[in-house]
Amino acid sequence: MESKNYDIKAYSHIYRYNSRSRVKYWLYGLIIFNTALLFLPWTQNIRAKGNVTTLRQEQRPQQINTIIPGKVVKWYVKEGDFVNQGDTILQLAEIKDEYLDPNLISRTGDQLSAKEMKVEYYKSKAGTASTQINALQNEQQLKLEQTRNKITQQERKIESDNLDFMAAVNELSVAGRQLAAGKAMLDSGVISLIEYEKRKVTYQNAQAKKTGTENKLANAKQELAILNIELNAISQEFTEKISKASGDRFQSMSEVATGQGDIAKLQNQFTNYNIRSGMYYVTAPQSGQVSKAKKAGLGEILKDGEMIVEIVPDKIQFAVEIFVRPVDLPLINPGQKVRFWFDGFPAIVFSGWPNASYGTFGGKVFAVENSVSSNGKFRILVAEDPAERPWPKELRIGAGAQGMALLKDVPVWYELWRNINGFPPDYYKVDKTEKK
Repeated sequence: MESKNYDIKAYSHIYRYNSRSRVKYWLYGLIIFNTALLFLPWTQNIRAKGNVTTLRQEQRPQQINTIIPGKVVKWYVKEGDFVNQGDTILQLAEIKDEYLDPNLISRTGDQLSAKEMKVEYYKSKAGTASTQINALQNEQQLKLEQTRNKITQQERKIESDNLDFMAAVNELSVAGRQLAAGKAMLDSGVISLIEYEKRKVTYQNAQAKKTGTENKLANAKQELAILNIELNAISQEFTEKISKASGDRFQSMSEVATGQGDIAKLQNQFTNYNIRSGMYYVTAPQSGQVSKAKKAGLGEILKDGEMIVEIVPDKIQFAVEIFVRPVDLPLINPGQKVRFWFDGFPAIVFSGWPNASYGTFGGKVFAVENSVSSNGKFRILVAEDPAERPWPKELRIGAGAQGMALLKDVPVWYELWRNINGFPPDYYKVDKTEKK
């Protein structure tokens, strides 16, 4: 009897044929809950992977290159050291024979001084030639004026001698007539022979006077011709002297111009040698950590432009570069909100409810590149959002990151319907009045 009662209790406990079921209430609750869930807001987003980088290119790791070729003499740092701007990285020594002279700069300076003195000497020589030319020109003018005065005097003398010659001709003509008349009178017995002889002597004297004045006039004309020749000779003589002095002056000026060109060349060399002497010590362009040393020991040769080490700056304004598909590019605009979670930092992410996520960080789209990258996607640069909590200081360049570009808020049922039909997210544009 007791065994039968146990069987009845076990049967009723297992099958519960006489109890009321509450499954339908759970079913109704799930239906109501799911229906309400469909009308909850859902934030559309674009998921993309990226890497930590910097907002400015000078804050990214940069190579320190040598400008001149040389041999490594001494290392002042090692990999992992932190350096400040201006700290010495290493010391180089010359390997080219034209720069091995330790007194190269001073000797180049001596050459420059000697060339400058030579130019000054030629300038003085050119000035002396100019003075000589002025003196010759003044002397030429004086001699020409003197000769012209002589020519004028000679011309006046010729006029006087010509008058004397004409007077002698007239006197000879008168004496000739008197002699002819005396001859007739002598033949007629009017005058004596003595009187006739006197007239004859007078005629001969007049004839001699005419010859003398004629010769004197001819000599005066000859002297005038000589003075004219002398005038031309003076012009030619001083023209040759002035031309020679001008040639010397121009030659000196040519030497001055050549010397000035040599001076400019030597000044260039002197400046280059001075600048080159300051390149034997390679210094850090900014503060940061030394890494990736290219050369390992002493005495190794570096070519010009070859990398020495890499410096990772310590003052960095972090950013994240993400890559989006071309179909999603129209949905991204500068100033748009982005949520990030970084590799190595724990995070709980709810895709449609970013505000409910934990461990994510805020950012804003800083720039959208217009050219496609090698991976077929477009690069987006996202900066830290100052209105959100700051990004971790432990971030390092190159660390991985995943981001969600936040779009419009839509109901859950709309988002499900959009994904079922394969429609893209709604076009979203940031308000231009929003502060970035």
